[in-house]
Amino acid sequence: MKKLLGACTAIAMAVTSGPIEASGQTEAERGLAVFQEWCVSCHGIGPGHPGTQALDHRYQGVLPGALEQRTDLSPEIVKSFVRNGISVMPFFRKTEISDAELDTLGAYLSRNNPR
Repeated sequence: MKKLLGACTAIAMAVTSGPIEASGQTEAERGLAVFQEWCVSCHGIGPGHPGTQALDHRYQGVLPGALEQRTDLSPEIVKSFVRNGISVMPFFRKTEISDAELDTLGAYLSRNNPR
């Protein structure tokens, strides 16, 4: 019985200990972790982020260049840009950002959208 309990505990820990499987976190909070891993180097807030600088130049103050400050992003548009790329932004394969991670990223970046 103790061996069975130990095996079940080990399996449960292995299933829930992934980098994006934190208990008690919302989908958007898990998406922040994906953003920090894959996106912040180009799309972070402040100087030195080429994606943010390019979007600041493109939008000329009409929209913020920093994705985290946008209020018009939807999960669908985030998924499209990530999977297909745009301009000099590369596309990301499912082996890099899984569909589940992409769902959480879309939830994070659309959290300010009043829809």
